[in-house]
Amino acid sequence: MWKNSFDRMLRRLIRIGRLTVTFPDGEIRSYGAGAGTGPEHAIEIADTATLRALCLSPELAFGEAYMNAALRVAGDDLEGLVRLLLRNLRPDAFPAWVRMAGRARFRLRDWALRNTPLTARRNVAHHYDLSDRLYALFLDRDMQYSCAYFSDPGMTLDEAQAAKKAHIAAKLRIEPGMRVLDIGCGWGGMALTLARDHGALVTGVTLSENQLATARRRAEEEGLEDRVAFRLQDYRDLTERFDRIVSVGMLEHVGAPQYDTYFSQVARLLSEDGIALIHTIGRCAPPMAHSPWIHKYIFPGGYVPSLSELAGPIERSGLWHMDIEVWRLHYAMTLRHWLARFDANLAEVRRLYDDRFIRMWRYYLTVCILAFEEQRQAVFQFQLAHRRDAVPLTRDYLYHDTAPPARMRDAAE
Repeated sequence: MWKNSFDRMLRRLIRIGRLTVTFPDGEIRSYGAGAGTGPEHAIEIADTATLRALCLSPELAFGEAYMNAALRVAGDDLEGLVRLLLRNLRPDAFPAWVRMAGRARFRLRDWALRNTPLTARRNVAHHYDLSDRLYALFLDRDMQYSCAYFSDPGMTLDEAQAAKKAHIAAKLRIEPGMRVLDIGCGWGGMALTLARDHGALVTGVTLSENQLATARRRAEEEGLEDRVAFRLQDYRDLTERFDRIVSVGMLEHVGAPQYDTYFSQVARLLSEDGIALIHTIGRCAPPMAHSPWIHKYIFPGGYVPSLSELAGPIERSGLWHMDIEVWRLHYAMTLRHWLARFDANLAEVRRLYDDRFIRMWRYYLTVCILAFEEQRQAVFQFQLAHRRDAVPLTRDYLYHDTAPPARMRDAAE
């Protein structure tokens, strides 16, 4: 039964390239165009339970099967296989129950992504309270776990992350002594940069106890405790006013039901002549259900918003759209650096985690790369303010001097 269901699904799905499948009983079948007409990949399915799961919930089961080594990829060419599948992806190729499950996930997303203060803290701990040693093996030296800015494709990861921070600082138009709020401050790199290189007084908030401890230690080591304060605090509980607000890679964890709350809180906390910069992954397409595999294993409570889902909450907050910038392939380039560093340090990773975790992490990084290269995913930067004249009327001010400050360049070298 399951073999025939899977066979029918692949015959409808694979039209570009060729996929060869070895079934649990040893039978080999091929799908798609003839040999030599496009990319060709092969998989082997270990058992009937995996075959059944692939029929019932293909996206979730595919990731789980790879993690558990129940689906083996010829040559371990995971990227090539996923790229082939994405290029063939059409909802009408899947059985009715798969399409119904996707619609149900979308309709129930407000419940799944409600992200109360308690669930938000739990969700953050699931991902960000993993060992700092793991993240240090593939991130840049400043531990920037978000999209870098490749103003030159030949940049190193450290250079591109420094360029990202410089670009954001330019948009914020920070001056010494300004009070800056960093919502979702991570390991503190952005806050420390704004304090050290721009003279700001920064408050960083996070829900990760692990990241908080690291950020505080870094501030102490750099002698910046008098300029940077890190707190374990939900953004919804803040009451102070700030001259500038920055939030990088945090909106993806807010959840669609909280967008009005989030942007209204940004408006309340931002001074009348202040500027906010919100940096988030986004979809350049209509909204869709969240990935069940990413939701279960990587970012519970996470969701990538479409621009249409953010426009309304920003409008209702009363803030002006000063600028909206779309970064297209920058995150794919960032993720490729991360995956290359992860693979180069596998011996160290194995001292921390087992092979199943390694397969899970490689799958996560690989599918994210391809989301930016093959699907409608990008990065949005929203520059927001109460006053329409809070920033110059053209973008020229961003490019008069694109080089980061000297101390930032030194840190990247």
